[in-house]
Amino acid sequence: MLLPLNETAGNKQPMKFAKTVLVFGGPYSNLRAIDAMRQTADQLGIDAAHTICTGDVVAYCGEPEETVVAVRTWGCHVVAGNCEQQLAQNAEDCGCGFDADTACNRMAKDWYSFAQQRISPHSRAWMAALPDHLDFSVAGRTCRVVHGGIDLVNRFVFGSERDLIAQELAKADVDVVIGGHAGLPFIAQVGARLWFNPGVIGMPANDGTPDVWYGLIEIDGADVMFTTHRLAYDHAPAAAATRAGGHADGYAAALATGLWPSLDSLPPDERTATGRAIQPQSLRLPAKVGLPDYVSA
Repeated sequence: MLLPLNETAGNKQPMKFAKTVLVFGGPYSNLRAIDAMRQTADQLGIDAAHTICTGDVVAYCGEPEETVVAVRTWGCHVVAGNCEQQLAQNAEDCGCGFDADTACNRMAKDWYSFAQQRISPHSRAWMAALPDHLDFSVAGRTCRVVHGGIDLVNRFVFGSERDLIAQELAKADVDVVIGGHAGLPFIAQVGARLWFNPGVIGMPANDGTPDVWYGLIEIDGADVMFTTHRLAYDHAPAAAATRAGGHADGYAAALATGLWPSLDSLPPDERTATGRAIQPQSLRLPAKVGLPDYVSA
C-alpha cells in the first residue's frame, strides 16, 4: 500500500521502489470505463498499490453503486472528490462548483439525484473515509494528489490558466501536483514545478472522440517521465446504461460523440478547442537521487 511520506506501515521502514505509477480521474459512474482501466493496468503490469484515482468515482453516468464496488474491489488508491464528499454527507447537491445559472448546474441536479438514490450506506461510509490528498515520491520527486485545487476540492484548474496553476503550485511544498476535476488532460510546468492532470476515464475529453484519458509516471534513466494516454473502451454499453437511467441524456450522447453537452465550465482556450483531437503529452523532470521513492507496506 502506498502511504503518505510521513507515515510507515506499522513498524516497517520506508522502502525504495522504481515502479510505474498509473493515475486517472473521474470514473463518473462509468462501470465499463473502470473495467477497461483495470484491464489496461493489468496489461501494463501495474498493481493496485501503484494506481491512484483523483476522485469523483460517482457522477454523470448510469451505474454509480456498481462503479464504486468495482473501484473498491480493485483496491487502488482514491482521493476524495467533491462528489464523494457530498454523497458521504448526504448533501443536497454535488458541490461541483458550477455557476447557478448554467446548463452544467441544471444537469447536475438530475444525475446527482439519480446517484443519491442508488449509493448504499456502505459506499457512503467508504467515501467518508477517503483522504482529501495523498503525498508520495518517485525517484526523489515529491508529489501531491488532489482532486481540484490545493485547498479547494472543487476548484477547476485548466491547462490554459497559467497564472492559476502558478498560484496553486506555490501553495504546495512539493515538486509535482497531480490534479483532477477539470476533466481534460494536460501537463504544465511552472519553473521547477509541475501540474499534471492525467484526464478522466468516465467521460471523453470534449475532443470529438469517445476515448478517455489516463496518465503514467515512470522512471526513465536519470529522469522521471510524465505522460498522458488515450484509453479506448466499449463506450456503447456505457451510453446505453446512462440512457436507461433517464437522468443524463446529454452525457449519454457525449459518451458516443466525444463532445460535452455544455461548455459552461471551460475557459476560452479550451472552449475553442472543442472537437479538436487532443494529442498525448509527455514531460521529463530530472530525478532527485538518494531519496526514497515510496513508502510501502
